[in-house]
Amino acid sequence: MDFDLGEDQRMLKDGVERLLADHYDFEQRRAIVAGPEGWSRTLWRQFAEMGLLALPFSEADGGLNAGPVDLMLVMEAFGRHLVVEPFLASVILAGGCLRRGASAAQRAAWLPPLIAGERVLALAHAERAARYDLSHVDTRARRDGRGWILDGAKAFVLAGDAADQLIVSARTDGTTTDREGISVFMVDANAPGLKRRGYSTQDGTRAADMVLAGVHVGADRLIGIEDAGLDVIERSVHEALAALCAEAVGTMSRAHEQTVEYMKQRKQFGVAIGTFQALQHRAVDMLVLIEQARSMTLYATMMVAATDSADRARAVSAAKIQIGRSAKFVGEQAVQLHGGIGVTEECQIGHYYRRLTMMELLFGDTGHHLTALARAGGVPESTG
Repeated sequence: MDFDLGEDQRMLKDGVERLLADHYDFEQRRAIVAGPEGWSRTLWRQFAEMGLLALPFSEADGGLNAGPVDLMLVMEAFGRHLVVEPFLASVILAGGCLRRGASAAQRAAWLPPLIAGERVLALAHAERAARYDLSHVDTRARRDGRGWILDGAKAFVLAGDAADQLIVSARTDGTTTDREGISVFMVDANAPGLKRRGYSTQDGTRAADMVLAGVHVGADRLIGIEDAGLDVIERSVHEALAALCAEAVGTMSRAHEQTVEYMKQRKQFGVAIGTFQALQHRAVDMLVLIEQARSMTLYATMMVAATDSADRARAVSAAKIQIGRSAKFVGEQAVQLHGGIGVTEECQIGHYYRRLTMMELLFGDTGHHLTALARAGGVPESTG
């Protein structure tokens, strides 16, 4: 297998890195997070101008038809700079649901504003009692004469407070944990009966909880086939998991670089602490775990397009397990090697640790994926 990047991929990687180097240093990021929305719409439009928001979509829908590796490169760069703009939530998660489930007419109506940076989407699927179980949906949708009525509640909707439209999962048949009977709907964020409570998470990103009380949507807002929406959601979440792993690799890599640089500058007993062999060993252990995480991320990225849902799920679970273990060790060591300054608001490394902590929890923590992988029989033997 050829792991070398193509010319277009190298140009993409270099272009994203240049943009973030110019507009996303630590102080600029702090100002963005402290702003009224917690992210920059100006930078979001620049992402659109670069074509980043168009990457995963087909050329017929106005996109660039890029593959999972292209998304991996972008997400790794985002991780290095702790980007807070809702790329994962809007383009990969919500956009993924539209790519896989929406009709041509729906895609023509909803994708161009997203690709142009004029509209933000979010996937409202998780519920408080679900505990990472994607089939656990208690929100209900019932037919009426003009379409559907939605009732229920959603929790921790990434970018949910900024979204102009929400892709909402609701049960149209069956009991709370049935795999069948889940449907997906497009809901306007200002729809009567929809209430949102936005908040900042510990890593500086944004999320929202929401309640739907008699929210009406037209019949044309059903995405895909009635009762068969779980497959669309699962495939989009699997892609988001692989992208999150790539982001974590970028975050860990930058945290390691900053830690090594600090060890060269910080002096104790008249010499740089980087000369102490015990601390050198810690830095090397960090690097080994980062490279292990990088390998598993590449594996998950290659498997994201697999048609076998079981193999795909096992691959992303295996990657998420390694990411969780690596992130915990790298984050803790980075803070400890910085000493007391590592936990201050003014020091970058603490922000990297917070983001790594949140990544370990998103879409299932290490324990959840370890259990899922064990029940599924372990890692697939091949990527065929």
